[in-house]
Amino acid sequence: MRVRLVRMPVLIAALVMTGAWLAWCSTEVSAADPNAFNRLMKPPSKRNPPPVSDGIHDPSSIGAKTLQPPKASFGNLPKGASGNYVDWVKALDEGKINPRFDRNDPSVDPIVMDLNIVREVKGSMPNVVYPHKQHTEWLDCSNCHPAIFIPQKGANNISMASILLGEKCGVCHGKVAFPVSECRRCHSQAKDKQGNVKTVTE
Repeated sequence: MRVRLVRMPVLIAALVMTGAWLAWCSTEVSAADPNAFNRLMKPPSKRNPPPVSDGIHDPSSIGAKTLQPPKASFGNLPKGASGNYVDWVKALDEGKINPRFDRNDPSVDPIVMDLNIVREVKGSMPNVVYPHKQHTEWLDCSNCHPAIFIPQKGANNISMASILLGEKCGVCHGKVAFPVSECRRCHSQAKDKQGNVKTVTE
């Protein structure tokens, strides 16, 4: 009981300071732009800006001025619903792009592995289906194994917390692949009300 009494004022002070800080931040942000805190809420006109104004490249660099603007290069590619709004898997399937599998040797073909890994999820959320095919069309196995994922059943502790921290799937997703806000693209194996996997019969 004594420990609780000693720590309580510190806790209250911390909460008050945190609340005041959040209130100040929300006031400052909302005064400028109510949607500035969320990059996913950008209007279409603000998406995929040219390199000189994207906040990533050095605008004074001649290279940034030479690079093709994304809107021009993405114009004929199939549209996606998130990220940079290009469906890259569909673009590859339709032959709209032909990425080089080996940086130094254009004659090397990818070793495509058509295998789905299903990770069962507790509760009503659909199970995660990881398709090796779409990943190995772009990447060599060594990109993920064994540094990111140990190729052994039950050996990988994956959580949304770790993904949001940029680990496991988060090494790519949210950076160079579609963002983790697209829940159903991974959680795609539906369950019934009892939590059992739904089966489709023909």
